[in-house]
Amino acid sequence: MLDKDRLKKIKLIVFDLDGTLVNKYDEIGKETIDLVKELKELGVRFSFASGRLHSAVTYHAKTLNLTSPLISLDGALIKNYPDGKTIHESYVKEKYVLKNLELVDKFMLKIALCHGEAIYYTENNSLIPQLIEKFGAKFQKVDSYERYLRQTLEIIITGENKKAVKHILDQTKFPYSFGLATSFYKSHDHDQVYYLEIRNRGNSKGTGLKRLTKHLKIKIKDTAVVGDWYNDRSLFESDSLKIAVANAVDEIKAMADYITKRNNNEDATAEFLNMVLEAKKS
Repeated sequence: MLDKDRLKKIKLIVFDLDGTLVNKYDEIGKETIDLVKELKELGVRFSFASGRLHSAVTYHAKTLNLTSPLISLDGALIKNYPDGKTIHESYVKEKYVLKNLELVDKFMLKIALCHGEAIYYTENNSLIPQLIEKFGAKFQKVDSYERYLRQTLEIIITGENKKAVKHILDQTKFPYSFGLATSFYKSHDHDQVYYLEIRNRGNSKGTGLKRLTKHLKIKIKDTAVVGDWYNDRSLFESDSLKIAVANAVDEIKAMADYITKRNNNEDATAEFLNMVLEAKKS
């Protein structure tokens, strides 16, 4: 069991979305919705830390009636809801966006530019909406990338030519590029399709949490994080109270202070919120 004194001191709870807060139908459990409302009345604040675009998390912020900054694109953007004020943004330098556009054209791969509100693609990249696995994202077709070079938070490159994608991955490293972070992985849903995601270094859910707590003037030790997946690792490396849902990967469970008995399809977050509410009322 968790220490009740620590639960009493919780001032902020940050949820991962997919596999944690929402079920397989992208819904938040009714019990969680009711508990969030009750805990907000007791002064607890709530936020998200998600790999989704900002525009793909606001629906759930509305459901919970949140009024806090939201961490999206794994920390590359922190933006207030509902007023849209930007707390933190980390744009990839225009020269690196242009460089990757040239490399993709050379190797006949597909590329898209992620901004806070949409993922932009051109006619030559028309398969992007079918290939890119960004849940809830808005995809927008544009005539040219020219107008979208300067506010790119993430570059996504995809294709079946693994060797070509890995070559571009090499070009993001020293001495060819500086200050970039990458994720290279194979698609879960599309056979023989590979992805390369490129962002600025120094952005993760964990750094997003630090920026958020500083902005809200809340100590990280008075914060709880709830997650399930590998990209939640940086959250679980913080001094926050760490909660893993039952369906979390073993790596996250090993780092957790508590593992729920319920999984995300059983409203796992409500199990933890009930513990916080009970401690707050005791």
